[in-house]
Amino acid sequence: MTKAELIDAVWNHKSVKADLTKKACSEIIEATFEVMGKNIKKEKRFSYPGFGTWTVRKRKARTGRNPQTGEQIKIKASKTVGFKPATALKEIL
Repeated sequence: MTKAELIDAVWNHKSVKADLTKKACSEIIEATFEVMGKNIKKEKRFSYPGFGTWTVRKRKARTGRNPQTGEQIKIKASKTVGFKPATALKEIL
């Protein structure tokens, strides 16, 4: 699903008020993801009950290979975001 498809799906959802414009719906979705991102950065996690939890995960430095030349390269330690789905989401799948 693309960003535009998400906005359309939310805007056309039966629980969204009829007087909400598509632009306002888009701004709400943008604000939601912005707040989630800031919270993940600050608190190192974000949880939405019934959906799942996003957490900051650390990756250790490691040795990898350049796929074109086959030579070994050093990959720096980094941070990434991991997602663990809630039981309710798993049951839907």
